[in-house]
Amino acid sequence: MTATTTDTPPPAAPRATAPGAKPVRRKLTLARVLLIIAGALILLSAVRILTGADQLTSTGQISASLGLAVPIGLAGLAGLWSERAGVVNIGLEGMMILGTFGAGWIGWQTNPWLGLLAGVAFGVLGGLLHAVVTVTFGVDHIVSGVAINLLALGVTQYLAKIFFNSGEALAKGGNPKQSPPVDSIPDVTVPGLSDGLTSLANHHWFVVSDLAGILGGLVTNVSVLTVFAVLLFIATWWLLWRTPFGLRLRSCGENPVAAESLGVNVYSYKYAAVAVSGGLAGLGGAFLATVPSHIYLEGQTGGRGYIGLAAMIFGNWRPGGLAMGAGLFGFSDALQLRNGGETVHALLLLLVVLLVLLALWKAYRKAMVQAGASAAVAVLILVWYLLTDTVPEDFVGATPYVVTLLVLSLSAQRLRMPKADGMRYRRGQGK
Repeated sequence: MTATTTDTPPPAAPRATAPGAKPVRRKLTLARVLLIIAGALILLSAVRILTGADQLTSTGQISASLGLAVPIGLAGLAGLWSERAGVVNIGLEGMMILGTFGAGWIGWQTNPWLGLLAGVAFGVLGGLLHAVVTVTFGVDHIVSGVAINLLALGVTQYLAKIFFNSGEALAKGGNPKQSPPVDSIPDVTVPGLSDGLTSLANHHWFVVSDLAGILGGLVTNVSVLTVFAVLLFIATWWLLWRTPFGLRLRSCGENPVAAESLGVNVYSYKYAAVAVSGGLAGLGGAFLATVPSHIYLEGQTGGRGYIGLAAMIFGNWRPGGLAMGAGLFGFSDALQLRNGGETVHALLLLLVVLLVLLALWKAYRKAMVQAGASAAVAVLILVWYLLTDTVPEDFVGATPYVVTLLVLSLSAQRLRMPKADGMRYRRGQGK
């Protein structure tokens, strides 16, 4: 008689990675994000001490960076809403131009708050035009966006000559290229805390003063509109990633045919997203006309719509990454206001360190060609840093655009846009 035995299955062998399969990326947890921030702060502080460029983390530098980051961030947020619904919005620059004109035109005649609403309304009109052309008529999204940029520039130039070149406007400081001044929007400063952090930052201690300067810039002379922009980022994250509305809207950008099969009115969601996109871009333009300059000025946007689009791509179509990208571009833009030549020269040393770290990482991952290229560029920049004491002012002015190119080139490998972004869609095409 044979005894019956129960075999215990052997432990499962670890799965082998299939040839050519992409490795699983580690998720960025809060602890890892804080670790990255701490490392960046230590590195920035070390560069500040070595170069003597104390403006790098001063309260004034951070406060200026925050103000310059807001219109870029709002433009990027506008692009995020549109592209999450599957509509590429290259027309952000044009919608910002419409916003600057609307805020300048209404703002000087009434008050800055109505000017802001007018800027949003003008941006919404630009967004709806883009939605009609792309969603309803199926025109290529890039062609439509470029056309809106050109149309907005021409229309605002024409209207400015009509409304700002008349008797009352001329008497108050207007001319064919700018509006009369708009009243200021209030700033917010946390009493006591602002002075204490600024005093601590002026001691120029390692890390401590840098952290104090950064925090001080966040609580000193902050526009009410800046606070509102931060709330818009939080609201966008909650709406798009924590509500059924957001799930339906994002499904239109991933797979509109599947969304329609589940009862989602894809056209309505696309229209709503692009209208919100236009309003946010218009608000970014209105910020430029009411907060830093208090006037509408021809060419005021200065390509910030395109930089906002780059910040959105850098942020991988997510609000958190977009906010970091906008902050980076705002910081680089503010350098020209704070002893720019010497400060940018100090950042060359920081760039050398980052390129060396990148070269080491690529060498560790066996990507020897990229490692060699990074090391070679690091050597060239180090030679530039050692042989000079400052950088030309023209280069300082171009710093935001150079940063845009560098960031996009370094982040290109980890991006994932919505699958149906930019694709033409027709109701019932999946049947």
